[in-house]
Amino acid sequence: MIHRFANPTRFLRLADRIQPWAAGLTVVLGGAGLYFALFSSPADYQQGETVRIMYIHVPSAWMALFCYTALAAACATALIWKHPLADLAARATAPIGACFTLLALATGSLWGKPMWGTWWVWDARLTSVLILFFLYLGYMALNGAFDDPERGQKASAILALVGFINVPIIKFSVDWWNTLHQPASVIKMGGPAIHPSMLTPLLLMAFAFKAYFVWVLLMRMRGEINAMKIRAVRLRQVHAAEATSADAGAATGEAR
Repeated sequence: MIHRFANPTRFLRLADRIQPWAAGLTVVLGGAGLYFALFSSPADYQQGETVRIMYIHVPSAWMALFCYTALAAACATALIWKHPLADLAARATAPIGACFTLLALATGSLWGKPMWGTWWVWDARLTSVLILFFLYLGYMALNGAFDDPERGQKASAILALVGFINVPIIKFSVDWWNTLHQPASVIKMGGPAIHPSMLTPLLLMAFAFKAYFVWVLLMRMRGEINAMKIRAVRLRQVHAAEATSADAGAATGEAR
C-alpha cells in the first residue's frame, strides 16, 4: 500500500484532492471551536476564565505527540523499506511538530502562572515535553549537518527512533510520578470526565489542529518534491555542460 505513492506524481495527484478538504476543515472546525471556546463554554468554578487556555494548550500537546509519532513512523519507513517519500514526509513533519510543541509549552506556562503561581516548574511532564522540543530541533539540525544528504537522513532518522521512547514517558508521566498535571480526563476508561460544554470545543480544536497538520504537511511535501525536481534539473544541466566542455576540448585537441 505505501509503495503505491512512491511515485511523486501519483502522490501529488492525491495531495491535490486532499489539500482543499484539509484547508476547509481547518477553517470550519477551528472557527467553530474558537466560538464555543470563547462564547459558549462556561468559565471553570476554580480557574475562572483562564481555563480557556485549555482549548489551545491541550490540543497542541496532543499534536506534539502525534507529530512525533508520525515523524518516527516516517523515519522507520525510510530506513526499513527505503520509501522515497518517507524521508520527505519526516522532514516536512518535524517543523510542524516543533511548532505545536513550542505552542504547548508557551500556553502551559501562561496557564501555569495563575494556577500554580509560577511560569515553570521541573515537573515530570513539563520536562519531558521540553525534551521532546529539543528532539525535534536535534532531528532538524542533524538532518542538514552532513555534506552527504543520505548520511544526514540516516543519522537523524536513528535519533528520531531512539527519541520515540519519550512519547510514552510523556503520556504516562502523570501516572508514574507525582506531578502537578492532572491525570487523563478525556481518553480514559469509563468515558471522558469533562463536561460536554467543555469537551465540545476541546475536540473541535483537536480535529482542527489535525486538519491543519495534514494541510501544512502536504504543502511542505509539495515544496520538497519541487525542490528535488529543480535540483535534478540543475544537476543534469551541469553534467550536460561538462560533457559539452569535454567534447569541445577533445575536438580542439584533434584539430591540433
